[in-house]
Amino acid sequence: MPIIKSAKKALRSSKRKRVINDRRRITMRKSIKQVKKLVLENKTKDTKTALSLAYQAIDKAAKRGVIKPNTASRKKSRLSALAKKSA
Repeated sequence: MPIIKSAKKALRSSKRKRVINDRRRITMRKSIKQVKKLVLENKTKDTKTALSLAYQAIDKAAKRGVIKPNTASRKKSRLSALAKKSA
């Protein structure tokens, strides 16, 4: 545990940030799973809207540094390829 006052403050700050980052990561993963589920069910209309939401979640995660930009690009590319293949 930190002893110095500034280190205590940094620990509190990092705990708050961790909660926010975890929430972004969970949202991203859920939206990706939703797209994959809809692709398996062959629901093209719903897949397009879910794909849009997944892109949004991935971009937000990349913007905030939860995932790296190339990782975000790869995830979006693979999702779009999956959606295109099913259509």
